[in-house]
Amino acid sequence: MSPGALLEGMLHGNAAVQRRAMSKAITLLESTRADHRAQGDELLTQLLPHTGKAFRLGISGVPGVGKSTFIEALGLYLIGQGHRVAVLTIDPSSTVSGGSILGDKTRMEHLSMHEKAYIRPSPSSGTLGGVAEKTREAMLVCEAAGYDVVIVETVGVGQSEIAVNGMTDMFVLLQLPNAGDDLQAIKKGVMEIADLVVINKADIDKNAATRAEAQITSSLRILSQHGNPENAHHNETLWHPKVVQISALLGQGVDAFWAAVTQFRQLQTANGRLASRREKQALAWMWERIDAGLKLAFRQHPQVRQLLPQMQADVAAGRIAASTAARNLLLAQSSQAQTAIK
Repeated sequence: MSPGALLEGMLHGNAAVQRRAMSKAITLLESTRADHRAQGDELLTQLLPHTGKAFRLGISGVPGVGKSTFIEALGLYLIGQGHRVAVLTIDPSSTVSGGSILGDKTRMEHLSMHEKAYIRPSPSSGTLGGVAEKTREAMLVCEAAGYDVVIVETVGVGQSEIAVNGMTDMFVLLQLPNAGDDLQAIKKGVMEIADLVVINKADIDKNAATRAEAQITSSLRILSQHGNPENAHHNETLWHPKVVQISALLGQGVDAFWAAVTQFRQLQTANGRLASRREKQALAWMWERIDAGLKLAFRQHPQVRQLLPQMQADVAAGRIAASTAARNLLLAQSSQAQTAIK
């Protein structure tokens, strides 16, 4: 299907036609073929006027914290409130075979069958940060199709995998009771950029969940200060990260969670930080694509492709330092480019 036909299907098709158009559009955007990339760029340009109205929610947490279960409970709750929910799940790709299970959708049995929900699993394909390379583009597809809440579920992440924070309006971190001590709670990384921390499975051990809430609340207060007067907790026009307890399995606390999200959205919209955050993310996205494009162009450069096998053999055999080999390859590319300019 052409980009125009895909857009028409997403905007004006019935439920079945819209789903097919969305799936084909995301597949087109994920393709690495040169002709598909050109069509994908055309599609994105046509999509943009129809995007920007949804709220983008990033959900992260360690493996086993219950992200998929929580998202299903949240999605069903939001649909009951009149929303349309799109979920983009990221599955880790194997470092051995390169494949992915793409099985998170099976944990959302009820949500996946609802006509007002759309769930799309994608492989990480080696992309760092807990998200896939084309997650941003997929979000725009969902927004253009009229989904007003777009949720991005990352792979099970650690303390440094925070890429989802750079593409969503709000970053939610799921934690477990008894997941660590006071020191663990104040470590830098994923904790200090969370807008909301959710302690899931609070029904298993309520005392442990209460202790975790107290520890994390204290650590968030410390991490948010940094001597910056803009983070002063007496300023009610600014958002300060909060901690909530839920049980996704039992559906408890989801309403309190969404109340906190709604408060965040209203506050950040009023003080202009939501719009500023999206502007910065758009520029960061541009530079990220430039970096990826330069790396691809470097690998496809004729001079580099000619020298690369020998350089790899020399590095592997210890005849040349890796840094020296990299510099030689970069010089080979730049010297030919300068010759072409002359």
